[in-house]
Amino acid sequence: MPPSDRDRFEPPTWLSPQGQPVSCREKIKVLNENLEEIRQMCQDALEDGILMDCDEAQLRTTLHRLVDLLDNPYTGRKAD
Repeated sequence: MPPSDRDRFEPPTWLSPQGQPVSCREKIKVLNENLEEIRQMCQDALEDGILMDCDEAQLRTTLHRLVDLLDNPYTGRKAD
């Protein structure tokens, strides 16, 4: 079932590490498209798990943990 307007995820105002809004429209577009792809993949994984009789809370916890374990390979490097 598609989400209602009330439940739709709205992407944030993207900020630089200095706290300034990102102004490049192409960067914002790519970030928002990436988020939508991730949202859809997570939604599919959640639905698959539920249909395979897995615990919804465990699925959600696992997805959160997956995000928490993402590695920043650019630590200490200045972005262009």
